[in-house]
Amino acid sequence: MNSANLEIRDKLSLNQLSSCIGKTLIIAYKEETHQLEESLNKENLSCEVLRQIHQDNRKNFSPSYLCLLNHTRAWEIAKSSNKPVLVVEADFVPVIGIGKLPLPFDLTLENVGIAWLYTCAPCLHALSGKWYLEGTSVSTVAYIITPKGACSLLGFAEEIAIYPGPTQYTMWDTKMWKILQDKELKTFLPFRNYGEHGGIPNPEHRNHGLSPAHRADVLYGKLAFLPSYTLASNVPHIQYYWVRLNARLKGIVRLLLGKYISLTTIQASDNSLSLAIFAIRRFFV
Repeated sequence: MNSANLEIRDKLSLNQLSSCIGKTLIIAYKEETHQLEESLNKENLSCEVLRQIHQDNRKNFSPSYLCLLNHTRAWEIAKSSNKPVLVVEADFVPVIGIGKLPLPFDLTLENVGIAWLYTCAPCLHALSGKWYLEGTSVSTVAYIITPKGACSLLGFAEEIAIYPGPTQYTMWDTKMWKILQDKELKTFLPFRNYGEHGGIPNPEHRNHGLSPAHRADVLYGKLAFLPSYTLASNVPHIQYYWVRLNARLKGIVRLLLGKYISLTTIQASDNSLSLAIFAIRRFFV
């Protein structure tokens, strides 16, 4: 890691993830989670697996709603925690050293809702303090939820249960940031992703006209193990680097098109230069 990246990490490392998180919860159904558990435990992020149990009365439920139910279990736990809770899905692959990476928000703030550790379609809005990035994402692969954030999202889940209901496909993960911000809770992005989404494409997303697969645009470091999307290839390492290259290029294109941070946001900011530098450094430094 070069000196520029070390500078950012050092200035943010006052609050290491492993010392700020109350619990780490893994959301799973039938997926193998041994490697993920082992990696997190090595990083002093002692984890618990919340494994969904099949129930006959849920056989007509949408997979998206079943996923929401699993996250709801995590939010119930987070609601009563005296520390933020880390929630990761079973196909998350952390980077080596994730436990030593910085908490992506100021722990003294009382109005934090969520902080993503893995982002999909991230959008940077502002700097909080000097080093923390306020923004939005649409993924639940890996995130930190506060008790206040959990309470707000539990109310959101109750509304979805009524309308559109359990049998309908719902893009609830794309609406979380809006629910939290409507409750005047801040949402935060990481400087770089703390891991990769290792899962295979989701057919339900494809059936509804969405991109079936999403990957981290840029990582904090090397992954603890190869993602499952490489297993079908005869050359898994080459497949991994090919996917990572495409993900980074896609992220750079989003930056250049003003989707990661818009020109309007930069012009309206009191610290526009710092915002622009952060946006560029995460890819190119």
